[in-house]
Parts: sequence; structure tokens; C-alpha cells
Amino acid sequence: MDQTKSILFSKTAWGAGLSLVASLSSVIGYTISPSDQAQALDLFGQLYDIADQLIVIGGSIFAIWGRIKATHKIA
Repeated sequence: MDQTKSILFSKTAWGAGLSLVASLSSVIGYTISPSDQAQALDLFGQLYDIADQLIVIGGSIFAIWGRIKATHKIA
């Protein structure tokens, strides 16, 4: 594993954080079931996938627009 990523894109970090919040919430009397935790983590995964696809689409549009607006040939 030579590549790095932001902790915000780590499913492990989000899962651990969600588990911590669920554990702490039980201390104050609010219970989050394991299925709710799994559902929230799945939602995060789906949002991550959507954001990833939007970035790819945006990059493609930017590349096409840049080529259309270019004033020099590619060597």
C-alpha cells in the first residue's frame, strides 16, 4: 500500500467514527442499532461513489472544453 488518501475518504475511519458516536449516544440514553449503523455507512459509500462519478464527469467536460477553447495544437 503505497498510495495515501484523506481520512475523509476512509470507510474504516467513518465506520469507526459511527461506532464511537453510537457507543457514546447509548451513554446518554439514545440507542442506535447495528442495522442503523450499517445503513448509515452504506449511505456514505453511495454518496462517495456519486461524488467520484461527478468528479470524473466534471474532469471530462473540462478536458473537452479546454480542447475546444485551445489556441495551440497538441505536439
